[in-house]
Amino acid sequence: MNMLPSFAVLRSFEAAAKHQSFTAAAEELRISQAAISRQVRELEGIIGAQLFRKEGRGVVLTPAGAALARDLHAGLDRLRGIVDRARGAGEAGQSLTIAVLPTFSSRWLARRLPRFRALHPDVQLILKSRSKPFDLVRAGIDVAIHFGAPEWIGGRHATLCPEALVAVAAPAMIEEAGLTEARDATRLPLLHLMTRRTAWPAYFEHLGLDPGPAYRGDVFDQFSAMIGATMAGLGAAIVPSYLIEAELAQGTLVPFGQPDPGGGMYYAVTPNTVTNPLAQSFCDWIAQEARSSARSRHIRA
Repeated sequence: MNMLPSFAVLRSFEAAAKHQSFTAAAEELRISQAAISRQVRELEGIIGAQLFRKEGRGVVLTPAGAALARDLHAGLDRLRGIVDRARGAGEAGQSLTIAVLPTFSSRWLARRLPRFRALHPDVQLILKSRSKPFDLVRAGIDVAIHFGAPEWIGGRHATLCPEALVAVAAPAMIEEAGLTEARDATRLPLLHLMTRRTAWPAYFEHLGLDPGPAYRGDVFDQFSAMIGATMAGLGAAIVPSYLIEAELAQGTLVPFGQPDPGGGMYYAVTPNTVTNPLAQSFCDWIAQEARSSARSRHIRA
């Protein structure tokens, strides 16, 4: 039978690994240095490998210790998350952890969550910002919102909607430049997203224009910052229309063209080894919201 170390042993090792010091670990946990040393020796006996070696008056992790410390830290973080979720869910015992693209969360999802809350009033929602695929089960994530291709190891994809891009500028900039058609974008300063530097050049090529000048302009690493700069009149930007629904409705941003979206799609992803009715309910709900959002947008090129 496999022997599992106690939580106290694991916690002592974690603290010692973090500080590279038995003394500092003892101070953090408010136990004796001898207790830390004894528990580390106990763990080494269970693992069958030396986890620390003496160096000068202190200790450093061995390669085996460093590997265990890395995995243990992730495991204890997950355990803490499980306990926190149970505490937050209360007697209802239901929580839903959602990993979501940061700007998608703040500019599209957040304003719609009250409708999901109305359907599931007793569910605790936990939203985490993530922008790249990861291990859903290890991270304790029930649903992830993903953009791109349906590529996620260990995940089931539910299609939400294609990305609808739109070229926009502030009303004052449109008026000052005398912009009357999409080709007039050549008269505007252009703003770029760091991860989509070819958006404007591709747009110019689509219009039969020289793409060379389209590479010029200020660059941002987040859609939210670029949208703010566009509203302030710094330049024109190419943005997914769902991110600026309010600005388009209010007229604080004016569309003047629809670039080719390039085939990108939004997905809701769930672990393919887990059956979670609440996660499925969320996926069904957000897919319906995405369809309603797409129907409500009427953007002219």
